[in-house]
Amino acid sequence: MAELTPMKRQYLEAKERYPGCLLFFRLGDFYEMFDDDALLCSKELDLTLTTRDRNKPEEERTPMCGVPYHSADAYIARLIAKGYKIAICEQMEDPALARGLVERDVIRIVTPGTVIDSAMLEEGKNNYICAVCLDSAGIGLSLCDISTGEFSAVCFAGGDALHHLINELGAYAPSEAILSERACGEAALIDFLKNRLGCRCENFGEDAFRAEAAAEALAEHLKELPFRPDDTHSAALAIQAAGGLLSYLHETQKTDLSHICALSLNAHRQAEAMELDFNARRNLELTETLRSKEKRGSLLWVLDKTRTPMGHRLIRAWLERPLLSPVPIQRRLEAVQCLVSDAVTRQELALMLKEIGDLERLIGRIVYGSAGGRDLTALAAGLSRLPAVRTLLSPCSSALLSVLREELDDLPDLCSLINRALIDEPPFSVREGGFIREGYHADVDHLRKVLHGGKDMVAAIEAREKERTGIKTLKVGYNKVFGYYLEVSKSYYDQVPSDYIRKQTLANCERYITQELKDMEHTILSAQDKLTALEFQLFCQLRETAAGCVRAVQTSARAVASADVLVSFASVAAEYSYCMPQVDLSDRIEITEGRHPVVERMLKNTLFVPNDTRMDGSDDLVAIITGPNMAGKSTYMRQVALIVLMAQVGSFVPAKAARIGIVDRVFTRIGASDDLSAGQSTFMVEMTEVAELLKNATSRSLLILDEIGRGTSTYDGMSIARAVLEWCADKRRLGAKTLFATHYHELTCLEEQIPGVKNYNIAAKKRNDNIVFLRKIVRGGADQSYGLEVARLAGVPDRVIRRAREILEELERDGCTAHTRAASNPDGQLSLTDMGAAQAADRLRRIAVETLTPIEAMNLLYELKQTL
Repeated sequence: MAELTPMKRQYLEAKERYPGCLLFFRLGDFYEMFDDDALLCSKELDLTLTTRDRNKPEEERTPMCGVPYHSADAYIARLIAKGYKIAICEQMEDPALARGLVERDVIRIVTPGTVIDSAMLEEGKNNYICAVCLDSAGIGLSLCDISTGEFSAVCFAGGDALHHLINELGAYAPSEAILSERACGEAALIDFLKNRLGCRCENFGEDAFRAEAAAEALAEHLKELPFRPDDTHSAALAIQAAGGLLSYLHETQKTDLSHICALSLNAHRQAEAMELDFNARRNLELTETLRSKEKRGSLLWVLDKTRTPMGHRLIRAWLERPLLSPVPIQRRLEAVQCLVSDAVTRQELALMLKEIGDLERLIGRIVYGSAGGRDLTALAAGLSRLPAVRTLLSPCSSALLSVLREELDDLPDLCSLINRALIDEPPFSVREGGFIREGYHADVDHLRKVLHGGKDMVAAIEAREKERTGIKTLKVGYNKVFGYYLEVSKSYYDQVPSDYIRKQTLANCERYITQELKDMEHTILSAQDKLTALEFQLFCQLRETAAGCVRAVQTSARAVASADVLVSFASVAAEYSYCMPQVDLSDRIEITEGRHPVVERMLKNTLFVPNDTRMDGSDDLVAIITGPNMAGKSTYMRQVALIVLMAQVGSFVPAKAARIGIVDRVFTRIGASDDLSAGQSTFMVEMTEVAELLKNATSRSLLILDEIGRGTSTYDGMSIARAVLEWCADKRRLGAKTLFATHYHELTCLEEQIPGVKNYNIAAKKRNDNIVFLRKIVRGGADQSYGLEVARLAGVPDRVIRRAREILEELERDGCTAHTRAASNPDGQLSLTDMGAAQAADRLRRIAVETLTPIEAMNLLYELKQTL
């Protein structure tokens, strides 16, 4: 270190304090990176490497690269998107006034979960950072969106705590996770965060998560303890997670976080909102499509007609967490009904909401200290629209809309102050002045007058001095050496007043100064710096005043978001002819002429064929749905699940009428693909999903099962499918409402054997070798699979189709079907001998017994036993 330059020592000292961070080191107008940071950033950002050690051998040169400080945000955003942490090391004093080396220090650490700049954030999606801590009693989870101030904590206890934690994380999809030492040891948790969510994980140790340290951090920040002494140990885990997360935020942000002003502590969140696992969200395409990961084609795409950024984020949150209590659901439905019935109010609200900006993130940046003049004017503009929104909501009879109306606080004093202080369109930077409105502050007006009226001041002094001295040729001049001066020609030397101070003698004249002239010079030359500093000071005062209203603004923002979502639901319901569902605690799902909300919107020049659904906990417990591929089995089952979820979110549903008994969870097993990174085949993925479903479902759950058992042999697959179906239908084991689509027609015999099982099929009409899908669900099992006809529709060559038909006829002629074998058994069980005999015989025929070793013979016997 002694051999290094002072600046390089300063850099390395800062780098040592923040290991694991890329250090953006401010040098003049650039942020510079050195050594390994420079090599990495040049690669990730396509920057040119350079060095200052060109006189040294190449291996001894210090690599460096840099980005302009005024455009650094774009480069930081690219690095953050790749999962890096950035430490911003700023100049802490004016280089022009510094003596020796300019003092520098890290002012902030930017991480994927602590982004505050709007350019780095997705407007319609929250950016969460989470903290997880665990012990033998359970798991604590805390989540925060630093851009909006949302802060919550929850805990999970019991043997399946990790399962519930993963489902909760899937709903919030955090971009960064802060983990305790023990949490880092949970391989399943780390795998889900990194590989499923693309989340950056960091081991934050155990100290910050200890009960005393966490409670102290929360009490200091929130000014009160968010829990009671009689809280259970498991609830205390949520406190520990929240305290640890808050400690991390203070450590990295190094600034005011007072917009994080309330902790939502819920030790029993599972009793309030439906828990959806990762597979259900993905398969039902709630917020993005399964293949392209786009919003278009998802349920969110259909329902989201919100006009504000807060509304965009809230409707996503509502879809991710449907409610479990009929009371709040009914409050939402009544609000939607009120808006559906009043088209004029609904449309005027939509227009007014469109003019309200992102109040949550605006007040977040204001408190954080990163807001500019445009942020303050946008806040005032948004708040100024709230009185009109209140007026439009006044006639609404809905209890929920009445509550939201009362929560709208337009803060007239703050809006008036901002409008008086700032011009309509402030410049981007607040460091260069020019944004304080004329008439707001007398000193600003005076300095501007001085700055723009300097010539007039010089002319006034010149005229006054000519009149006072009688020197007609006297003039005021200026140069960089002497500044302003009074110039008098030789012929008037005897008339020079005594208060003139000689400054310079020339051949034909002399130059003088006066105290008034020096004062004017100082005033003019320092006016710009004084004006810029004064404007920035006034802006900071204004920003602090606005920051003091953070709670009121956040309350108003949440009310605006809720109203926006309800207006969106009403707009969709009115436009697409949705109905108001009846939601209760019964075990029934009754849907009349239900439609798939997404497929209906995607169809062009074709009407969607509606279908009815009748399910309950007794006679209509399980529906076995058969029919050809492409006929609409999966669409129908997803349709039922989406209608149930929409109803429990508080939205109208695409049906003529609907009665929805509260469902505690929706499980799906739809489609599968190889998970090569995890070393799992298609069938393994399928069976893993089935295992999770059967383990966690209850009698109040809704199960969507599509083609169980496809990834293995026919007999294995059919056996598994039947066993799963029997388990779902057995009230002693599960007894959950189940939609079960299959191509195993042999399973249709279960309608006669198991109470509550009913057969349905998708109607299709065959004309010669062609097939027409009628898309209608009808009672009874399908008469055939129509696989060859579907293959023809897919474009399989005719010669292949003809050969397939020949093979099918041979199979049907030479072998009996499993359905026939099942019918011959009074107990409905398949003959294992018949099922495995052909496979075992074929295996034996191909074996050269005389060459088998003893171990190979044992392996062969084992295989044959498995076959049978």
